[in-house]
Amino acid sequence: MKITINAHWCKKCGICAAFCPKKVFDLGEDGAPSAARPQECIGCRLCEMRCPDFAIKVEE
Repeated sequence: MKITINAHWCKKCGICAAFCPKKVFDLGEDGAPSAARPQECIGCRLCEMRCPDFAIKVEE
């Protein structure tokens, strides 16, 4: 899976990390998410659907 996070749109709320069943995301010290383990992504798109800023895109 390819996970893209638009840093300009992201407000660093952490919802993506909280909803990910496979714990793909890590949050930086400033709260910014990163897809630390994209190989673990199962493509459920919960991060994409729950992001209030539409800042995440998941592609196969």
